[in-house]
Amino acid sequence: MQVDVVIVGAGLVGASLAAALAPRGISVALVEPAPPEPPAPEWDARIYAISPASAAFLESLGAWQALDPARLQPVERMEIYGDAPAASLHFSAYESGVARLATTAESGRLAHALWTGLGSGVQRLGGRRCAALELGNDGVALRLDDDDVIEAPLVVGADGAGSWVRRAAGLAARVHDYGQLGVVANFECEHPHGATAFQWFRPDGVLAYLPLPGAHVSMVWSTPEEHARELLALPAAALEARVAAAGGGRLGRLRLVAPAQGYPLRRVDAEALVAPRVALIGDAAHVVHPLAGQGVNLGFGDAAALANVLAARERFRDCGDLAVLRRYARSRAEAILAMRTVTDGLVRLFGASGRLPGEIRNRGLNFTDRWPVLKTLLVRHALG
Repeated sequence: MQVDVVIVGAGLVGASLAAALAPRGISVALVEPAPPEPPAPEWDARIYAISPASAAFLESLGAWQALDPARLQPVERMEIYGDAPAASLHFSAYESGVARLATTAESGRLAHALWTGLGSGVQRLGGRRCAALELGNDGVALRLDDDDVIEAPLVVGADGAGSWVRRAAGLAARVHDYGQLGVVANFECEHPHGATAFQWFRPDGVLAYLPLPGAHVSMVWSTPEEHARELLALPAAALEARVAAAGGGRLGRLRLVAPAQGYPLRRVDAEALVAPRVALIGDAAHVVHPLAGQGVNLGFGDAAALANVLAARERFRDCGDLAVLRRYARSRAEAILAMRTVTDGLVRLFGASGRLPGEIRNRGLNFTDRWPVLKTLLVRHALG
């Protein structure tokens, strides 16, 4: 099989790149060992806060409008609390002059919408695994586990933090283990959330509630591994009480509607986004701490940028030309560095003990909250 681009990994970011390339006349093979299954009626454990820029990108692909609107929840406000009683920061879509700060959506439903919406320009190779990658001057040859070979000028790694493509291409990555797990669970809440996302910086980690449709919230508690294991071992009633108390009883009693799950939290930085005939996007290129909820949006930004660069290339250059790929890398450098610096800096600042770090972080929240112009700038940057 010969195509213009072979993408390994059909998660949200990889599938969005395939969907963005095919209508522009770029033929694609999409390799995915475990294609998305039709979503179950229960709430997905993985909930993402999709920025307006990412939603617009997904809408341009036809994926956003394929989602059930009843399963989407606009986020109109955000309340952030420090580890001192009077430290807080509030964001409002209305005050910032925007329709919404984000929209929460289920990972599984979005992945299924992207996968099933791919057109004829994408060869979907589901249930297949990569076996070997040969890099040449004129292109790549990707051999699958059934000995089929895909030839293309470019291979794109969209296969997650442990990227097979990254390793096969000889690209190193720096990995920093935060020593934390992200504990996620969905709850029905007693009091309405008011389309508000809540976040608490606590001595035992960062607790967040993301609003879901109806009287439901998705919890993400980024916390040291020992505490995370304790939370995961709790019976439902005890976990409900612990999470409600940690949130100051803001939403009243909580009832668990999906079992809690835990995910290790790491920072991953690929040494380069591109190499001859190779490009990395999404978690294969960078993994940031989830406290800002921007990891998937950063990945969608990668997909949109790479699609635009490949579509705008000169006619005499193919998709794997290093000069073309470097344009993609340059276009993403600032956004990736900024998000990496902010998230890592916040983790270190709020994880530091002592009076001085405490004063800096809590006064910083209050200082920012008193400057509407600064808050509006931060909101507009986050919106993309």
